[in-house]
Amino acid sequence: MNKITYTKQGDYLIPDLALPTEPELHLGRYALMRQNYLEQHKRVIYLNLLTTGKLNEYLYQIEQTALSRLETLVKQLCEELKVTEELKEKAPIQWIGMMGNIRSQAEEVILEELIYN
Repeated sequence: MNKITYTKQGDYLIPDLALPTEPELHLGRYALMRQNYLEQHKRVIYLNLLTTGKLNEYLYQIEQTALSRLETLVKQLCEELKVTEELKEKAPIQWIGMMGNIRSQAEEVILEELIYN
């Protein structure tokens, strides 16, 4: 078992504690949104992940899951609403509007399923 060392500050002995090191991972938009949600609403889960050194890994996994889910949902909605490359060539403004709506719908699902639950 590791021995705990202390530093004397005034009349008190303060334990020398340090968080475990975590690998540097690129955290994107969805990971940061999840981190913020955990900090604000799920404090115990956030602190457990932080103190065990698994927070960055967890957030990276959330980011990857969200991005792959977004891609899948956009493809499914495009097929369902018949938004094709042909429509893109014939009516680009309509295609842009429909793609914006599809992306918004997919993001709403991701936020509800992965980020804010």
